[in-house]
Amino acid sequence: MTDKITDPVALWQKMVGEMEKGFNSFATKAMETPEFSQAVNRAGGVAAGAQRQFGDLMEKYLVSMNLPSREQMTGIAERLQAMEGQIGEIKSMLSQMSAASGGSQVDAASRPPRTRRPPSEGGEPK
Repeated sequence: MTDKITDPVALWQKMVGEMEKGFNSFATKAMETPEFSQAVNRAGGVAAGAQRQFGDLMEKYLVSMNLPSREQMTGIAERLQAMEGQIGEIKSMLSQMSAASGGSQVDAASRPPRTRRPPSEGGEPK
């Protein structure tokens, strides 16, 4: 086995470990300062403002292109779900009503009316 002092991999690992320790201590000290927290708060405020402006700009663009915005699509989806729920309730009420009346009306309504007559024995229908 090679000697630890002359082993380049061991030297590299030791150097990286020392650099990591130094960076961690520097970052810890930097994060403890009030200036750092103020800078992070400002950066977060700027990012939130930019996102809000981008959202407003995108909404104006969509309005100019006559396309719905995200809020409008969400509203449409909510209304559609409410309508589907109401349709489901109506279906269940109709099935309960048909079951109470005997159920034969549902079978007759599901089949189309028979308009074609079978051919007579004479050959052609009259």
